[in-house]
Amino acid sequence: MAKSTYSADDITVLEGLEPVRKRPGMYIGGVGMQGLHHLIWEVVDNSVDEAMNGHATEITVTLHGDGRTVTVSDNGRGIPVDRNTKTKKSALETVLTVLHAGGKFDEGNYKTAGGLHGVGASVVNALSKELVAVVRRDGAQYRMAFAKGQPTSALQKLKGAVRGSGTTITFTPDPTIFPKTDFDSATIRTRLETASFLHRGVKVTYIDDTAKTKETFLHEQGIVDYLGKVLKERKARPIHEAPFTIRKQDDPRMEMTMQWTESTDEHVRSYVNGIPTGSGGTHENGFRSGLTKAVRNYIDTHSLTPRGVKISAEDIREGLVGIVSIFISEPQFQGQTKDRLNNPEVTPAVENTIRPAMEQWMNDNRSVADSIIARIIAAARARAASRAASDAVSRKGSGKRTMLPGKLSDCIASGKGNSEIFIVEGDSAGGSAKQGRDRNTQAILPLRGKVLNTESATLKKVLENKEIQDMVAALGCGIGPSIDLANLRYDRVILLADADSDGHHITTLLLTFFYRHMPALIAAGRLYIADPPLYRIDIGKETYWAADEPAREQILAKHKGRANPEITRFKGLGEMMPKVLWDTTLNPKTRRLMKVEIDDQLETDRVISDLMGRDASARFRFIMERAEDAEAIDV
Repeated sequence: MAKSTYSADDITVLEGLEPVRKRPGMYIGGVGMQGLHHLIWEVVDNSVDEAMNGHATEITVTLHGDGRTVTVSDNGRGIPVDRNTKTKKSALETVLTVLHAGGKFDEGNYKTAGGLHGVGASVVNALSKELVAVVRRDGAQYRMAFAKGQPTSALQKLKGAVRGSGTTITFTPDPTIFPKTDFDSATIRTRLETASFLHRGVKVTYIDDTAKTKETFLHEQGIVDYLGKVLKERKARPIHEAPFTIRKQDDPRMEMTMQWTESTDEHVRSYVNGIPTGSGGTHENGFRSGLTKAVRNYIDTHSLTPRGVKISAEDIREGLVGIVSIFISEPQFQGQTKDRLNNPEVTPAVENTIRPAMEQWMNDNRSVADSIIARIIAAARARAASRAASDAVSRKGSGKRTMLPGKLSDCIASGKGNSEIFIVEGDSAGGSAKQGRDRNTQAILPLRGKVLNTESATLKKVLENKEIQDMVAALGCGIGPSIDLANLRYDRVILLADADSDGHHITTLLLTFFYRHMPALIAAGRLYIADPPLYRIDIGKETYWAADEPAREQILAKHKGRANPEITRFKGLGEMMPKVLWDTTLNPKTRRLMKVEIDDQLETDRVISDLMGRDASARFRFIMERAEDAEAIDV
C-alpha cells in the first residue's frame, strides 16, 4: 500500500558508488553479456587514451584461467598516487572510487580521449567483486585493492625498485550484479584486434589463459589493413584495386578508407577516439554527405547522368565498405556506452574533408571513377526494378482488410498500440494459437511448412513466394528499400515455431528473410522470438515447463527424491491445448520473448552467409569444427 505522506525524509541520497550498483544499466547499458564486456572496454579505453596521446606503446590484456578475471596493463605514465587536495585521498583511490573523477577533464593532460565522462574506472570498480590496481611510477610500484567499489587495503608502496611506468588493473565482475560472469574470449580478441587497426604502431597483446594462447596485434597500415580484413570476412569483391584513403592529422584528426564492391549492401564501421559507434552519429552523417556530394559533382562535371534513371544516395553507397575513424578533444556521446556521437560541429568538418579529396581522387583516377559510376548506375536501375516489384507486393498488403491473407486471424486492435502478430509454423499450431490467443491484441498468421531460404534465392523468387507475400501483406509496411514502418500494422512481430530442431530451422529461415529484406524491423526493435516449452514435467500436484534438455535436467535435479516425475515431450505446438499454449507462450504476463538484436553487424552477416548461403563448404567446416561439441542430435 502506498504511503499517504511524502516528506523530506522520503528522499533517498545514494553516496559514492551506490548509484552504480543500484542502477548499473544507466552506466554500462545493462547487465547482460554486452554490459559485462563493457567493463573490459572501459579499462582498455583508458590504456588506449594513454597510447593516443603518445604516452604508451604497448597494451596487454589477459583473460585468466577462471574465465571471469581480466587484467589490463599498459606502459603509460601510470595513474598518479599522490594525495588529491579536494578528496583528501590518493589520486589512485579518487579515480577508482569517485564518479566523474579523472585526468581527462583538463585539456592539458589529454588531447583526445575515449573516456571523457570520468566514470569508467570507478564504474568497473563498483561492479567488481574484487579489483586490484598496480601502478608503476618514478621507479616505484604501488598497489591498492578494492571490493564492490570500497577499498580493502590502503595504498601500499611495494618493496624494490622497478623500471618503466604504467598501470595494471585486475578485476572480477560481481556475480550478484551480473547473471553470467564468464567472458567470451572471441569477443575480447575481436575488440583488441580492432584497437590495433585504429591506432597504428600500438602493440596490443591478448593472452587467453583459458585456451593457453597468446596473440600480438600490430598494424603499421592501420585502417587500410582493417579494410582488407573486413572485405575478406564479408567475401566482398572490390571493383577497383586500391582503396580511397584520407589521413588528416590536424584537429579534428581523421582517418577514412573505403572501396566499392560487388555486394548489394553498404557497410561502414565508425569510431570516435577508438570507441566503436555502432549507432553512427554526426561523423557518419558527414562521411555519407561528403561522399554523396563528391560523386554527384563528378557525375555532373563529366555529364554522366543516365537518361530515365534517378540516382539516389543509396545507389551511390551500394556496395561501399568503409572505415571512418576520427579523434576529437570533446566528444559528446549519447549515453555512457558511447554508441553514438552527437557533436554537431563534426558533420561539416568531416564532409568538408572528404568531399574535395574524393573529387580530386576521382578526377586523378578516371578509369577507376568511371567503373564506380557504372556500378552506381547499375545499382540505380536494379533498385528501380526492385522497388517496382516490392511495391506490387506491398499494394497487396496496403492495410485494407479485404486485401489481407485469408488465413490471417487478425486482432481487433491491429494498427493500434500494444498489438502483435504471431507468425506460426503450420496450420495445426496456428489452430491452437488462434483458440488460445487474446483476440483483442494478438493476430495469428500460420505458415505452411518451411519457408523459402531467401539467402540462396533471387529477389524475383523471393517476391513470388506465397508465404512471403502473405507475411508482407499482413505486416503492411512493404519490403526492401520501400519499407515504411509507419505503416506496420502491429507493435510487435513474433516468430513462433516448435521448440525442437525443426522449429529452430524454421525460425532461422524467417530470421534470414527479415535480416536481408526487412532489416528496419530489427533495427527498430520490433522483431521477437517466442520461447515455447519443449517439456512438461508433472511432479506431484505441481507442473513445470522446460524449454530444452538442460532446463529439464535442472528441474529434475532440484526436485530429486520427490514423487516420480511424469515427463511429456511436445512434438509440436499443435499438440498443446489452447489454454496451455496461452499460459506458457502467449500470455504477456507469463511468457518469455527474445528480442532480435544485432550487436555485431559484421559477425551476423558472416554467420548468415556461411550457414544459409550457396557455399556448402562453409557449413561443412562449421559442422566439422563443432562435431565434438554435439552431445546429441535431435531428429
